[in-house]
Amino acid sequence: MFMMRVWQAYVYLDEAHSIGSMGETGRGVCEYWGVNPADIDIMMGTFTKSFGACGGYIASSKEVIDHLRRHSHSDSYATSMSAPVAAQTLAAMKTIMGRDGTDDGRRRLRQLAENSRYVRQRLMEMGFIVWGNHDSPVIPLMIFHPATLAAFSRELLNKGIGVVVVGFPATGITETRARFCLSAAHTREMLDEALKVLDDVGDRLQLKYSRHPLKPSASR
Repeated sequence: MFMMRVWQAYVYLDEAHSIGSMGETGRGVCEYWGVNPADIDIMMGTFTKSFGACGGYIASSKEVIDHLRRHSHSDSYATSMSAPVAAQTLAAMKTIMGRDGTDDGRRRLRQLAENSRYVRQRLMEMGFIVWGNHDSPVIPLMIFHPATLAAFSRELLNKGIGVVVVGFPATGITETRARFCLSAAHTREMLDEALKVLDDVGDRLQLKYSRHPLKPSASR
């Protein structure tokens, strides 16, 4: 943050995968890392993941928002958010923040964090290379070889598991990956079933590249 001020640069935070899912109360990476949101110049997020809706938001100073409204094509030519989508987003926010009169939001956040850590740990124990923060519910499993990407997706689909695969140009040509998005609704039985299939497919496609796989956790 200090360097940003020295060079008079904007700090732009993309919270597409963290808002509503990281931090003790789901407020995203600022809460997770203990950063004051006032130190962030522009914050962006989506309503399509944690909130189960569509669209997104940009939060900043009035000066920046007014500039975007005047010069952004998406603001000028896109359609407004529909009332049902807005209602869904607000309802999800109230649940996450505990303003619905229950602790359902906190319970789901705890379960999501537990699921995320569990799956990431198991994948690394199997010998897969996994990137990203240990507590993130979005888990990139690195495949690397572009030719293997489609085979990985097909093999899992044949076993009844749908997976998002990402390759060039969305990633570097040798940084292709599968991306798993965890949910608080996933039970341990569901996760173990998927992990069993991943273990088998990883062996058959020779995707376990890690030279230092984690040792199985004794606490499991």
